[in-house]
Amino acid sequence: MGFQKSFKALGDPVRREILSLLRREPMAAGDIAAHFDLSGATVSHHLAILRDAGLILDDRQGKYIYYELNMSVVDEILEWVSALRGEDRDEKNE
Repeated sequence: MGFQKSFKALGDPVRREILSLLRREPMAAGDIAAHFDLSGATVSHHLAILRDAGLILDDRQGKYIYYELNMSVVDEILEWVSALRGEDRDEKNE
């Protein structure tokens, strides 16, 4: 897996906050935007970067798009970081 897009996306504090919001539950774009003092277009831009990096998934339900954290990509990043530290994630879970 290429991490370049993921790490670039994680470099912005607004995008990190969006990921924190989505950690709790899937959210519609408007609900995400309500947490920020930014234009809807700016929040949409951040969501597009996160989606392009594979960090979030989107699901259209009627006229709304719901976003959720893509845990498989998050897990891959965590496994890579753990390997850098010399940790085995399976050992920590025992």
